[in-house]
Amino acid sequence: MMAAQQFKNPVVRWIDSRLPIFSMMNHEYNEYPMPRNVNYLWSFGAIAMLVLIVMIVSGIFLAMHYTPHTDYAFESVERIMRDVNFGWLIRYVHMNGASMFFIAVYIHIFRGLYYGSYKQPRELLWMIGVVILLLMMATAFMGYVLPWGQMSFWGATVITNLFSAVPLVGDEIVVWLWGGFSIDNPTLNRFFALHYLLPFVILGAVFLHVAALHVVGSNNPLGIDTKGPQDTVPFNPFMTIKDGLAMVVFVLVWAAFVFYAPNYLGHPDNYIPANPLVTPAHIVPEWYFLPFYAILRAVPDKLGGVVLMFGAIAVLFVLPWLDTSRVRSARFRPLYKIFFWLLVICSLTLGYVGAMPAEGIWVVIGRIATAYYFFHFLILLPLLGKLERPRPLPASISQPVLRGGGRLASGTVAKPMEKS
Repeated sequence: MMAAQQFKNPVVRWIDSRLPIFSMMNHEYNEYPMPRNVNYLWSFGAIAMLVLIVMIVSGIFLAMHYTPHTDYAFESVERIMRDVNFGWLIRYVHMNGASMFFIAVYIHIFRGLYYGSYKQPRELLWMIGVVILLLMMATAFMGYVLPWGQMSFWGATVITNLFSAVPLVGDEIVVWLWGGFSIDNPTLNRFFALHYLLPFVILGAVFLHVAALHVVGSNNPLGIDTKGPQDTVPFNPFMTIKDGLAMVVFVLVWAAFVFYAPNYLGHPDNYIPANPLVTPAHIVPEWYFLPFYAILRAVPDKLGGVVLMFGAIAVLFVLPWLDTSRVRSARFRPLYKIFFWLLVICSLTLGYVGAMPAEGIWVVIGRIATAYYFFHFLILLPLLGKLERPRPLPASISQPVLRGGGRLASGTVAKPMEKS
């Protein structure tokens, strides 16, 4: 009852005294303490949330005009583009939004890797994030099938057939995914239903992710815990302004793709109606799946490739226990910083190899990059934690931020950070 008294509006006070939703929002998104040294890389979580909301809204409008039938799906998409008022805009926003979503999430993940955001006490927070990544991949794959173009059909054929490599039950899984004995109308229907449903599941997982974040608190570039009020600032206005500016810049980049290069991130074969009798010369998934596609092709054995592809994501689940270093941030881990950037280069290399034909030098490069990817997580990180000598950590967040030139909340002067 006392919390409701802080609101001036009598209607808000009346509601809050009976359902304290406004008090909760005020506590979680207004007064919530953020480390005072977070940078713009911490805005990509909010950016991903914005993209998710836009994807859900635009997807609802697209679903109103889409026909999930193999005879009419391609034509219904063309009708959206040509006859529905602003249909072209809604579709291009949604289509490029998938790429923007993965860009934001991949940056969010690599930021977590660099600053050690997966370490204690944020293990569960990190694992929920990996679940969100898996849900995103499933949603994006099913969405790519819906236009029913050549790449949609043959991409679905290749990916769903991977499950046939599972011993004993593989063929049954494939039949269940297809809804029959080949990719046809039942497949398109169930993919449409799941593509419509899964974004709401992702939204629920995001709320769990944020709830877990607000329990353990945000990490920061120094990777050390906050020591008191002198190390934090309220979420509003400091982070709302920072996140707002980052969102504006990101939306401008998104708009540049929508209005000037709407098909740049797609494949031209998907503007050809699906034809089971004509196989495209080169079947490739969307760009955000290419690193995993390269890992899949790195092994000549089908089952081995599938195991490695799923293992590339599974290894992220156990990452908090693979990294044995007690220091979080790469700022104080000189060797880890080098290997982190090697991992970035490795991931980009895998993405490029995934877009190339599985022949010649590209097979060799793909195998080397795949080997390093697993070497980094399974061997290098456990050893680095034992062998690396990190640089000394500052006593508090406020120490390097204030540089000794200001006073802390307690009234004591901050000492300058020791040079290492």
